[in-house]
Amino acid sequence: MVQSEADTVAQLNALAQPTRLGVFKALMQAGPDGVSAGELARSLDVAPNTLSAHLTVLCRAGLTSQRRDGRSIIYTVEIPVVTSMIDALVNDCCAGHPEACAPLRRAQETGCGDAGTGRAS
Repeated sequence: MVQSEADTVAQLNALAQPTRLGVFKALMQAGPDGVSAGELARSLDVAPNTLSAHLTVLCRAGLTSQRRDGRSIIYTVEIPVVTSMIDALVNDCCAGHPEACAPLRRAQETGCGDAGTGRAS
């Protein structure tokens, strides 16, 4: 997935707010099963209407998605999109000195499973 600079800026902007960053991190920890909006609101101590606004920003940036499960809405992180964002940030890392970026590549390669499917291994 090729990421445009505008997409990267929108995604970083979405994460540049403490509550949204906390929501994003909670969803990353939840993995592919995701978390219901109600559970997120309780665990992060955020009012449901405030959480809804933050989730909307994250969804519009493509970082998260939602699905209905009965009466609940389950939110998950879009791992392929996050991977593309990270790639866009480090793609041109250390031009002429790729060894300086080796720790970034190792972290990305050993991170959390198959980034192509969004499934943890």
